[in-house]
Amino acid sequence: MSTETEQTSIWMEIVVEAPIERAFRVFTEEFDQVKPREHNLMDVEIAETVLEPRAGGRLFDRGVDGSECHWARVLAFEPPNRLVLSWDISPQWQLEPDRAKTSEVEVRFVAETAERTRVQLEHRNLDRHGPGWPGERDAVGGEGGWPLYLQRYADLLAAKR
Repeated sequence: MSTETEQTSIWMEIVVEAPIERAFRVFTEEFDQVKPREHNLMDVEIAETVLEPRAGGRLFDRGVDGSECHWARVLAFEPPNRLVLSWDISPQWQLEPDRAKTSEVEVRFVAETAERTRVQLEHRNLDRHGPGWPGERDAVGGEGGWPLYLQRYADLLAAKR
């Protein structure tokens, strides 16, 4: 007898032509250019997305009216190798205040050569979100989710060469 378990994480990777320090720095310091403005939980347009570069920091959108939407927390900030974020967004695409119902996004940066870095992204524990979590998994793993973010990131790095 075999039992099939549902996949509770998504995993993907890309290779970028950049030294590891630069790859990490651009991802964290320029996340504002990686995240599409249309990915918005606020009632106003996004002026900027801010990733505070420290464990305990916040990841939030600031609206054109100065309002803020805090949708993630920085759980680990280990330059130039690792970034871990909470994902405080429910399957209904609303802020999730219950930390027990949030998932995690880990981004690892692995130097392949002095000028090339492998970027590995795992969005895990999606089942913690409760009912509807498979739809959230499919959305963040689909072409409008993390693959879009990683492509925008790779394009940003390439444009700065």
